Amino acid sequence: MFERISMGWQLTKQAVQVLRLDKELLLFPLLSGISCILVLASFAVPAFMSGAFEVSEESTSQITQNPIAWVVLFLFYFVNYFVITFFNSALVGCAVIRLKGGDPVVSDGFHSAFARLPQIAGWAFVSATVGIILKLIESRSERAGQFVVGLLGMAWSITTFFVVPVLVIEGVGPIDSVKRSVAVMRKTWGEALISNFGIGFFVFLLSLAGILPIVGGVAIIGAGSTTLGGILIGAGVLMLIMTSLVSSALNSIILAALYIYAAEDEMPAGFDSQLVQNAFASR
Repeated sequence: MFERISMGWQLTKQAVQVLRLDKELLLFPLLSGISCILVLASFAVPAFMSGAFEVSEESTSQITQNPIAWVVLFLFYFVNYFVITFFNSALVGCAVIRLKGGDPVVSDGFHSAFARLPQIAGWAFVSATVGIILKLIESRSERAGQFVVGLLGMAWSITTFFVVPVLVIEGVGPIDSVKRSVAVMRKTWGEALISNFGIGFFVFLLSLAGILPIVGGVAIIGAGSTTLGGILIGAGVLMLIMTSLVSSALNSIILAALYIYAAEDEMPAGFDSQLVQNAFASR
C-alpha cells in the first residue's frame, strides 16, 4: 500500500515536470472553465423558466411531467459536455505530443480537438443521455435514487476514464471509445488509482496555500482591516483557481502517459522508464 502511494506521488512529480515544459497547457482548463460559465449563463433563464433546476419535492414531480424541462436540461448537458470534452481533448492532444518527444504549442491542441469534432459531439450526446437517465432515476426516489445514482455515476466514471485519449489518438466513435477505455482500464486500474491519490495529495497541499490566506483575510476583516483582508482573500481565491487549473492539466498528462504505455507499449517521454515499468509490474 505504502509502495503504491509513494509511486503515485512520484508519477505526479514527473507530471509536474512535464507541465513545467508546457505551461501553456493551463490555458485549456482555463478556457474550459470560462466557457462552462458562459454555457450556464446562457441556459439559466430558460432552465429556470422550465423548472429544470428546481429541487423541491413538488417541483421534482412537475419536472417529471414536463418534457420541455427535460429537453432544456438535456441540451444543457450536451453543450456542457461538448465544451469540457473539446478542451480536454485539446489538452490531451498537446500532452501526447510532448510525451512522444515533441514540443507542442497551443494551436496543436486546438488542431487535435477540431480534428475530432464528430467524435466529441457523439461523446457529448452519450454523456448527456447518461446524465438525463441518472437524473430520472434520482427524481423517482430522492434517497434511494441518490444512492443508486452515486454508484452508477462512480461506475460510469471508471468505465470512461480513458475515453478522451482514445477519442484523440484513435479517433473512434463513442461506443468504441468506451470499449477501449474499459480494456485499458483493466490493464491500468491500479496505476490510475495511485496517480489520482498522488494528484489529490499535491492538490491538497496547493489548496492549503489558497485556503489559509482566505481564512486569514476573513479574520483580518473582522478585526477592522478591510483592505488587507480583501487582498489576502483575493490572493487566496486566485491560488485556488490556479490549483484547479494545475490539477486538470496534471490529470490529463498522467492519463495520456498511462494510455500511451498501456495501449501502445511505448514509454512516455518525460517519465522515468523504471518508475513506469515498476508501477505496472507491482500489481
